[in-house]
Amino acid sequence: MTDVRRALTPELWADGDNSAGELLLIDLGRGKNRLGGSALAQVYGQIGQTPPDLDDPALLKGFFAAIQELSAAGALAAYHDRSDGGVFVTLAEMAFAGGVGLDIEIGGLGDDPLAGLFAEELGAVIAVRAADVARVREVLGRHGLGDTVRALGHVQRGDRIILRRDGRTVFEERRSILRGIWSETTHAMQAMRDDLACADEEQAARVDSEDPGLSVTATFDIDEDVAAPARAKGGARPRVAILREQGVNGQIEMAAAFDRAGFEAVDVHMTDVLGGRVDLASFRGLAACGGFSYGDVLGAGEGWAKSILFNARARDTFAAFFDRHDTFALGVCNGCQMMAALKEIIPGANAWPRFVRNRSEGFEARLALVTVTESPSVLLRGMIGSRLPIAVAHGEGRAEWPTDAGRGAVEESGLVAARFIDHRGRPTELYPDNPNGSPGGITAVTNRDGRVTIFMPHPERVFRAAQYSWRPRAWREDGPWMRIFRNARAFVG
Repeated sequence: MTDVRRALTPELWADGDNSAGELLLIDLGRGKNRLGGSALAQVYGQIGQTPPDLDDPALLKGFFAAIQELSAAGALAAYHDRSDGGVFVTLAEMAFAGGVGLDIEIGGLGDDPLAGLFAEELGAVIAVRAADVARVREVLGRHGLGDTVRALGHVQRGDRIILRRDGRTVFEERRSILRGIWSETTHAMQAMRDDLACADEEQAARVDSEDPGLSVTATFDIDEDVAAPARAKGGARPRVAILREQGVNGQIEMAAAFDRAGFEAVDVHMTDVLGGRVDLASFRGLAACGGFSYGDVLGAGEGWAKSILFNARARDTFAAFFDRHDTFALGVCNGCQMMAALKEIIPGANAWPRFVRNRSEGFEARLALVTVTESPSVLLRGMIGSRLPIAVAHGEGRAEWPTDAGRGAVEESGLVAARFIDHRGRPTELYPDNPNGSPGGITAVTNRDGRVTIFMPHPERVFRAAQYSWRPRAWREDGPWMRIFRNARAFVG
């Protein structure tokens, strides 16, 4: 992979003429369909006789070269190997990823349809736009793969997966039903390992045939550079301290985002502050990064905060920074937990929550959907009302207040900056749309003048479109969360 922007995924889509429409199997087993050692055999308590094999190494070499050429040319809309479950599992997983239906002809898979659908021979299913099919076949043929290509059918809108043999329907089922069966093993393990209610809620979400899936509503132009006028003034770049502690691992991407926005990003370790080698007086911004501070033991972010609160020099330098009216601060993940525990020295932050163990009882790493709510946050200016995907990676992200009145004070003061929402845009406490169980979906708060904002998700991990595991195909270079770093640059002038 030399360019992540050309990465191929199993995601299918159905958008009329632009659909990832035609499905082709590249069969490196050349019709042998050997079932030995397959998942199908295991399901029936068997091993089988003959396993798949690489009979012709030159064929695999040609396959690799052809896929690289087609990928570089942008001729492949989706890709998924078939060697883990066979053609049927491959197709189903591609439909799950894209939320689409399929109309498949299996007549070309051999005399034994069961073997054709479940043999785990080498090969892949590729999705190709109708206009590109001839070119794709030409490239495959040029690399010696012409006789391995089988037309499978096409993508369609809706929730039906249909298999036909010589035009006659032999199998038809709703995608959501198959998704439920596919995830039963995952659900069973999750129910034993994690919180049972969360496991059940996620399984229910998987089989919801009406779930519209992830989507984006941006109330601003994600490509607009609102920091351009500030940078055009010239002069030295304003300095932002990229603060980290032992175990933090998010400092490089945080620095990259601020550098892209026009800051001088300076690596600052807590030992620099505690030892008096760095004074925050020369910085306009402060970003406390995420990762696994103190080995991510329980309350690790609070331990980080105590290293500041119980050290006179560090406490004074942080308090002086937060008291200045020309500064801003961003806390993410462990940095969010840490800053929440510093609320006694952050003006206007006394109603903030603490962040505790996720309701799921597990570390959550996924793409979630949030809405930006109205607040005074200077980092979120112009983004109010947006519904945006964001990276989540935390084990202690659940916002907790000592009393309901404490949470009410944050709500009434308009300090909630972002909430987890479901795929229909509603704030939610259900898992996995709300991966940590925070009440009201609250996942970001700000202080009263908006200069200090803390996020439990990771906006710095998705400031570029290429960083997303899923994104709208129209996105080019920037992701929507680049806006908060540009807002910061506009704020400092």
